[in-house]
Order: sequence, then C-alpha cells, then structure tokens
Amino acid sequence: MIAMGYGYAFQGYDGTRHVRAAMRERQISHKHAREIAASIRRLTLEGARDYLQAVIRKERAVPMRRHKRQVGHKPDPGVMAGRYPVKAAGEFVRLLDNLESNAEYKGMDLDRLRLVGVTVHKGMVMERFTPRAFGRASPKNNTLTHVELVAQEV
Repeated sequence: MIAMGYGYAFQGYDGTRHVRAAMRERQISHKHAREIAASIRRLTLEGARDYLQAVIRKERAVPMRRHKRQVGHKPDPGVMAGRYPVKAAGEFVRLLDNLESNAEYKGMDLDRLRLVGVTVHKGMVMERFTPRAFGRASPKNNTLTHVELVAQEV
C-alpha cells in the first residue's frame, strides 16, 4: 500500500540536531512566499519573527529578487524593488510558532536555533470559473503553496 502524505524536501535531516515544521496547501501567494523564504533563511527564530512582524506593520520591505517587474522601490536599506506581503508574512509567523513548539517539545534551546532550511513549493491548483457577459466564463485559478522550515541548534 502506498502511504499518502507529504515528505520533506530538506536533505540530511538529523532528529537530534534539527527540528522542522511544515504547512501544506495554504492560500498564499507562491511568489511572496518564495521571496520571504529567501529573506529569513539563515536567521535565528527571534530574528525571523521580528523581521516578519515588521513586514506586517509595513516597517520593513521584503526585497523582490526574482519577481520584480513593475515593483516600486522602497526606502528600506538594501532593498531596491520590494513589497509588504502581509498575508504571507502572517502565515510564516504561525509556522514559526509551530516550529518553536516542536523545538520546545524536543527540549532544544530556543535562543540557539537558526533556520537552515526554508523551502517553498507550489501546491495543487484550484480551478474555478467566474461568469462573464453573454454566457461566457473566464478561468479563475488559484495555486496553493507548501512551506517547510528546518532549524538547527548552533
């Protein structure tokens, strides 16, 4: 029998040194999630949480490195094209809370945890239609997103 479910993309996981958390099939922008992941990679848990809270308050911008066409410049230092993806940042904060709970359950020191793996993948596509004039319809597709976080004690 084939086990239904998801695996983790992080290679070399060691249960004694690493802790992980994942969210699947979330209705957030894949592009925003990818840019947030690039921004919080290699940060401590507290540093990542502070950064994401500042993004939610629109004090810090998330730099758009790949998806930057027609994106305005932001006054944040080191950010050329940037945005404030509030919805995606809120989901990342919830996932950080989950990761922190998992680390606490394992007995790890929360102050020494650093994000070593932040992975974003596209999930399934919800295909729908929106009615238009004269009996026609236009597609209204929504791509869901998977996010995985892996932290390690340093």
